[in-house]
Amino acid sequence: MKKRNYKQEYNSYQGTEEQKKRRAQRNKDRREAIRKYGKETLKGKDIDHKNYNPNDHSSSNKKIINKSSNRAKNKHHKGETQRR
Repeated sequence: MKKRNYKQEYNSYQGTEEQKKRRAQRNKDRREAIRKYGKETLKGKDIDHKNYNPNDHSSSNKKIINKSSNRAKNKHHKGETQRR
């Protein structure tokens, strides 16, 4: 198996200006939720965007859900059916 090149991944995707802004906004959303609900409440949880739009930061579009549920949900949001 080929070894992952993390530096190349960062330079080609994670290090782009667009991705840096998106990551900063995710971090900001999480910090706001920690201030509102407390760090212990968010342990093992993610901030979910109900309408799948990560650029919609309205409080009515966000909810706290289990990390595994959120990440599984986001894999299949484009009309795909889940494989069993």
